[in-house]
Amino acid sequence: RLVLYYSRSHLWKGKPMMHLTEAIRKKAGRNNKGKICVRHRGGGHKRRYRVIDYRRNIFDMPAIVERIEYDPNRSAEIALLRYPHLEDEEAFRYIIAPQALTPGDEIMTSMEELKIKTGNCMPLKHIPLGQDVCCVEMEPGKGAQLGRAAGTYLTMLDKQMKEGYALVRQQSGEKRFVPLDSLCTVGAVSNPLHKIRKLGKAGRKRHLGRRPHVRGVAMNPVDHPMGGGEGRSSGGRPSCSPTGVIAKGFKTRKKNKPAPLVHETRKAAQTALKLAKKGK
Repeated sequence: RLVLYYSRSHLWKGKPMMHLTEAIRKKAGRNNKGKICVRHRGGGHKRRYRVIDYRRNIFDMPAIVERIEYDPNRSAEIALLRYPHLEDEEAFRYIIAPQALTPGDEIMTSMEELKIKTGNCMPLKHIPLGQDVCCVEMEPGKGAQLGRAAGTYLTMLDKQMKEGYALVRQQSGEKRFVPLDSLCTVGAVSNPLHKIRKLGKAGRKRHLGRRPHVRGVAMNPVDHPMGGGEGRSSGGRPSCSPTGVIAKGFKTRKKNKPAPLVHETRKAAQTALKLAKKGK
Protein backbone atom coordinates (compact mmCIF):
# COMPACT_ATOMS: atom_id res chain seq x y z
CA ARG A 1 0.00 0.00 0.00
CA LEU A 2 3.06 2.28 -0.14
CA VAL A 3 2.78 3.05 3.58
CA LEU A 4 5.75 5.06 4.81
CA TYR A 5 6.44 4.97 8.54
CA TYR A 6 9.27 6.47 10.57
CA SER A 7 10.67 5.08 13.80
CA ARG A 8 9.14 6.19 17.09
CA SER A 9 11.18 3.85 19.27
CA HIS A 10 12.69 6.79 21.18
CA LEU A 11 9.29 8.07 22.38
CA TRP A 12 7.71 7.46 25.78
CA LYS A 13 5.34 4.47 25.65
CA GLY A 14 3.23 5.31 28.70
CA LYS A 15 0.48 7.83 29.36
CA PRO A 16 1.04 11.60 29.55
CA MET A 17 1.16 13.60 32.80
CA MET A 18 -2.57 13.86 33.40
CA HIS A 19 -2.45 17.19 35.27
CA LEU A 20 -0.83 18.70 32.15
CA THR A 21 -3.70 17.62 29.89
CA GLU A 22 -7.23 18.83 29.22
CA ALA A 23 -10.29 17.17 27.71
CA ILE A 24 -11.11 17.78 24.04
CA ARG A 25 -14.81 17.83 23.17
CA LYS A 26 -15.41 16.78 19.57
CA LYS A 27 -17.22 19.22 17.29
CA ALA A 28 -17.19 17.29 13.97
CA GLY A 29 -16.97 20.58 12.09
CA ARG A 30 -20.16 22.02 13.65
CA ASN A 31 -20.60 25.49 15.13
CA ASN A 32 -22.64 26.48 18.19
CA LYS A 33 -25.86 26.09 16.17
CA GLY A 34 -25.06 22.59 14.98
CA LYS A 35 -24.43 23.67 11.40
CA ILE A 36 -21.51 22.16 9.46
CA CYS A 37 -18.90 24.89 8.98
CA VAL A 38 -15.99 22.62 8.03
CA ARG A 39 -16.75 19.64 5.85
CA HIS A 40 -15.12 16.21 6.06
CA ARG A 41 -14.60 16.24 9.82
CA GLY A 42 -15.82 13.69 12.35
CA GLY A 43 -14.95 10.49 14.17
CA GLY A 44 -11.32 9.82 14.92
CA HIS A 45 -9.55 8.49 17.98
CA LYS A 46 -10.29 10.08 21.33
CA ARG A 47 -7.62 12.60 22.40
CA ARG A 48 -6.54 14.72 25.33
CA TYR A 49 -4.93 18.10 24.80
CA ARG A 50 -1.39 18.51 26.13
CA VAL A 51 -0.91 21.95 27.69
CA ILE A 52 2.32 23.34 26.20
CA ASP A 53 4.45 25.96 27.95
CA TYR A 54 4.96 28.40 25.08
CA ARG A 55 6.11 31.24 27.34
CA ARG A 56 9.03 29.39 29.00
CA ASN A 57 8.73 31.87 31.88
CA ILE A 58 10.64 30.00 34.61
CA PHE A 59 13.88 31.97 34.35
CA ASP A 60 17.43 31.08 35.44
CA MET A 61 16.45 27.68 36.78
CA PRO A 62 17.83 24.52 35.11
CA ALA A 63 15.29 21.98 33.86
CA ILE A 64 15.90 18.28 33.29
CA VAL A 65 14.39 16.59 30.21
CA GLU A 66 12.50 13.62 31.65
CA ARG A 67 11.26 12.11 28.38
CA ILE A 68 10.20 12.77 24.77
CA GLU A 69 6.53 12.07 24.03
CA TYR A 70 4.15 11.73 21.10
CA ASP A 71 1.44 14.39 20.87
CA PRO A 72 -1.65 13.53 18.78
CA ASN A 73 -2.59 17.21 18.49
CA ARG A 74 0.50 18.40 16.58
CA SER A 75 3.12 17.19 14.13
CA ALA A 76 6.08 17.89 16.45
CA GLU A 77 7.15 15.80 19.42
CA ILE A 78 6.95 17.24 22.93
CA ALA A 79 9.38 17.07 25.84
CA LEU A 80 8.50 16.75 29.53
CA LEU A 81 10.66 19.05 31.68
CA ARG A 82 11.22 18.74 35.42
CA TYR A 83 12.42 21.72 37.47
CA PRO A 84 14.26 20.28 40.52
CA HIS A 85 13.81 23.53 42.49
CA LEU A 86 10.01 23.34 42.30
CA GLU A 87 7.75 20.88 44.06
CA ASP A 88 4.93 18.49 43.15
CA GLU A 89 2.94 19.26 40.01
CA GLU A 90 4.50 22.72 39.56
CA ALA A 91 7.83 21.07 38.75
CA PHE A 92 6.65 19.66 35.41
CA ARG A 93 6.09 21.44 32.08
CA TYR A 94 5.62 20.34 28.47
CA ILE A 95 7.51 22.12 25.68
CA ILE A 96 7.84 21.52 21.95
CA ALA A 97 10.92 19.33 21.60
CA PRO A 98 13.77 20.60 19.39
CA GLN A 99 15.78 18.16 17.29
CA ALA A 100 18.55 16.25 19.12
CA LEU A 101 17.02 16.88 22.56
CA THR A 102 17.31 13.68 24.61
CA PRO A 103 16.18 12.55 28.08
CA GLY A 104 18.63 13.64 30.74
CA ASP A 105 19.63 16.89 29.01
CA GLU A 106 19.73 20.03 31.14
CA ILE A 107 18.32 23.20 29.57
CA MET A 108 17.47 26.67 30.84
CA THR A 109 15.51 29.85 30.09
CA SER A 110 17.09 33.23 30.75
CA MET A 111 16.89 36.86 29.65
CA GLU A 112 20.70 36.87 29.76
CA GLU A 113 23.02 35.25 27.24
CA LEU A 114 23.26 31.46 27.47
CA LYS A 115 25.38 28.84 25.76
CA ILE A 116 24.19 28.01 22.23
CA LYS A 117 22.81 24.62 23.15
CA THR A 118 19.76 22.81 21.78
CA GLY A 119 16.74 23.55 23.97
CA ASN A 120 18.08 26.67 25.68
CA CYS A 121 15.69 29.62 25.55
CA MET A 122 16.79 33.27 25.43
CA PRO A 123 16.01 36.57 23.66
CA LEU A 124 16.85 36.97 19.98
CA LYS A 125 19.39 39.68 20.80
CA HIS A 126 21.74 36.99 22.16
CA ILE A 127 21.43 34.70 19.11
CA PRO A 128 24.39 34.83 16.66
CA LEU A 129 23.80 35.48 12.96
CA GLY A 130 23.08 32.38 10.91
CA GLN A 131 21.80 30.38 13.90
CA ASP A 132 18.60 28.36 13.48
CA VAL A 133 15.95 28.86 16.16
CA CYS A 134 12.35 27.75 16.74
CA CYS A 135 9.36 28.63 18.92
CA VAL A 136 9.85 32.37 18.41
CA GLU A 137 7.63 34.99 20.06
CA MET A 138 6.16 37.69 17.83
CA GLU A 139 5.73 39.93 20.87
CA PRO A 140 7.82 39.67 24.08
CA GLY A 141 5.96 37.68 26.74
CA LYS A 142 3.14 36.59 24.43
CA GLY A 143 4.42 33.05 23.93
CA ALA A 144 5.89 31.24 20.93
CA GLN A 145 3.99 31.67 17.66
CA LEU A 146 6.55 31.12 14.89
CA GLY A 147 8.39 27.88 14.14
CA ARG A 148 6.27 25.34 16.02
CA ALA A 149 5.50 22.68 13.37
CA ALA A 150 7.60 19.54 12.85
CA GLY A 151 11.00 20.19 11.29
CA THR A 152 10.58 23.98 11.06
CA TYR A 153 13.05 26.68 12.06
CA LEU A 154 13.84 30.36 11.54
CA THR A 155 17.27 31.70 10.63
CA MET A 156 18.76 34.82 12.21
CA LEU A 157 19.84 37.24 9.46
CA ASP A 158 20.41 40.69 10.99
CA LYS A 159 20.10 42.63 14.26
CA GLN A 160 20.96 46.16 13.16
CA MET A 161 18.78 46.88 10.12
CA LYS A 162 15.89 48.15 12.24
CA GLU A 163 16.35 49.47 15.75
CA GLY A 164 14.97 47.12 18.39
CA TYR A 165 14.20 44.36 15.87
CA ALA A 166 15.90 41.26 14.49
CA LEU A 167 15.47 40.15 10.89
CA VAL A 168 14.65 36.43 10.58
CA ARG A 169 13.91 34.24 7.59
CA GLN A 170 11.13 31.67 7.72
CA GLN A 171 11.22 28.45 5.72
CA SER A 172 8.61 29.82 3.34
CA GLY A 173 11.19 32.44 2.34
CA GLU A 174 9.42 35.31 4.07
CA LYS A 175 11.71 37.69 5.94
CA ARG A 176 10.21 39.60 8.83
CA PHE A 177 11.25 41.73 11.77
CA VAL A 178 10.77 40.34 15.29
CA PRO A 179 11.51 42.29 18.54
CA LEU A 180 14.99 41.61 19.90
CA ASP A 181 13.53 40.89 23.36
CA SER A 182 11.33 38.07 22.05
CA LEU A 183 12.26 34.65 23.41
CA CYS A 184 13.26 31.81 21.12
CA THR A 185 14.53 28.25 21.49
CA VAL A 186 17.88 27.18 20.03
CA GLY A 187 17.59 24.51 17.31
CA ALA A 188 14.99 23.26 14.83
CA VAL A 189 11.74 21.56 15.80
CA SER A 190 11.81 17.76 16.15
CA ASN A 191 10.31 15.12 13.87
CA PRO A 192 11.56 16.41 10.48
CA LEU A 193 10.47 13.16 8.77
CA HIS A 194 6.82 14.03 9.33
CA LYS A 195 6.62 15.54 5.83
CA ILE A 196 7.52 12.27 4.08
CA ARG A 197 4.95 10.06 5.81
CA LYS A 198 2.33 8.26 3.72
CA LEU A 199 -0.82 7.06 5.45
CA GLY A 200 -1.34 4.25 2.94
CA LYS A 201 -5.03 3.60 3.55
CA ALA A 202 -8.30 5.39 4.19
CA GLY A 203 -8.61 3.89 7.67
CA ARG A 204 -5.62 5.82 9.00
CA LYS A 205 -7.19 9.03 7.72
CA ARG A 206 -10.40 8.16 9.60
CA HIS A 207 -8.39 7.64 12.79
CA LEU A 208 -7.22 11.25 12.41
CA GLY A 209 -10.82 12.50 12.31
CA ARG A 210 -11.13 13.01 8.54
CA ARG A 211 -14.19 11.81 6.62
CA PRO A 212 -14.48 11.02 2.87
CA HIS A 213 -14.20 13.93 0.44
CA VAL A 214 -16.79 13.77 -2.35
CA ARG A 215 -15.94 15.67 -5.54
CA GLY A 216 -18.34 18.41 -6.55
CA VAL A 217 -18.53 17.21 -10.18
CA ALA A 218 -19.88 13.87 -8.90
CA MET A 219 -22.89 15.58 -7.27
CA ASN A 220 -26.19 16.82 -8.59
CA PRO A 221 -26.73 20.52 -9.46
CA VAL A 222 -28.86 20.96 -6.34
CA ASP A 223 -25.93 19.91 -4.15
CA HIS A 224 -22.96 21.73 -5.69
CA PRO A 225 -22.23 24.52 -8.23
CA MET A 226 -20.08 22.08 -10.22
CA GLY A 227 -22.64 19.27 -10.17
CA GLY A 228 -24.78 17.88 -12.97
CA GLY A 229 -24.16 17.70 -16.69
CA GLU A 230 -24.40 14.85 -19.18
CA GLY A 231 -21.80 12.15 -18.56
CA ARG A 232 -18.50 13.18 -17.06
CA SER A 233 -17.90 16.92 -17.02
CA SER A 234 -15.25 19.31 -15.75
CA GLY A 235 -17.80 21.30 -13.74
CA GLY A 236 -17.87 24.20 -16.18
CA ARG A 237 -16.21 26.69 -13.83
CA PRO A 238 -13.11 27.04 -11.63
CA SER A 239 -13.04 24.61 -8.73
CA CYS A 240 -15.08 25.88 -5.81
CA SER A 241 -16.79 24.90 -2.58
CA PRO A 242 -20.54 24.19 -2.25
CA THR A 243 -21.01 27.88 -1.41
CA GLY A 244 -19.07 29.04 -4.48
CA VAL A 245 -15.78 30.01 -2.79
CA ILE A 246 -12.83 29.47 -5.16
CA ALA A 247 -10.93 26.37 -4.04
CA LYS A 248 -7.55 26.67 -5.76
CA GLY A 249 -6.50 29.90 -4.07
CA PHE A 250 -7.24 33.58 -4.52
CA LYS A 251 -5.90 36.80 -3.04
CA THR A 252 -7.50 37.66 0.29
CA ARG A 253 -5.20 40.37 1.63
CA LYS A 254 -6.35 43.98 1.32
CA LYS A 255 -4.09 45.99 -0.97
CA ASN A 256 -3.80 48.92 1.42
CA LYS A 257 -3.38 46.89 4.62
CA PRO A 258 0.05 47.76 6.10
CA ALA A 259 2.58 45.07 7.02
CA PRO A 260 5.47 47.11 8.45
CA LEU A 261 7.27 44.11 9.99
CA VAL A 262 7.38 42.04 6.78
CA HIS A 263 10.66 42.88 5.05
CA GLU A 264 10.21 40.49 2.09
CA THR A 265 7.07 38.51 1.34
CA ARG A 266 7.05 34.81 0.68
CA LYS A 267 6.04 35.32 -2.94
CA ALA A 268 8.81 37.84 -3.63
CA ALA A 269 11.40 35.59 -2.00
CA GLN A 270 10.32 32.55 -4.03
CA THR A 271 10.34 34.58 -7.26
CA ALA A 272 13.87 35.79 -6.53
CA LEU A 273 14.96 32.20 -5.83
CA LYS A 274 13.56 30.99 -9.17
CA LEU A 275 15.37 33.77 -11.04
CA ALA A 276 18.60 32.95 -9.23
CA LYS A 277 18.34 29.30 -10.27
CA LYS A 278 17.88 30.36 -13.91
CA GLY A 279 20.97 32.56 -13.65
CA LYS A 280 19.17 35.85 -14.27
